[in-house]
Amino acid sequence: MHEIGFLGHRQGDSVAVAVRDVAVGQAEVAFLDGGEPITIASAQRVPFGHKVALVNLAEGEPVIEYGEPVGIASTAMRVGELVHVHNMRSARWPQSA
Repeated sequence: MHEIGFLGHRQGDSVAVAVRDVAVGQAEVAFLDGGEPITIASAQRVPFGHKVALVNLAEGEPVIEYGEPVGIASTAMRVGELVHVHNMRSARWPQSA
């Protein structure tokens, strides 16, 4: 078991939030809904409070958090990649960058 690096709100979410600065490498993801923890390989440094992809996402695919779509992938993402304004736009304001 690795130190918890990310917290997902619900099992099945496509992103989780860093609970500390997470370095490249293996990190554990725990879930608030009591789902089984998983381990992912962080592809890059993820700062505290930022999101990481838990699943591969295609461009245009919804980004799920809290069991709800919160964004749309503006580029393809792979598991372990930082999810931020460079590769996701808001689902609430579709014209956002």
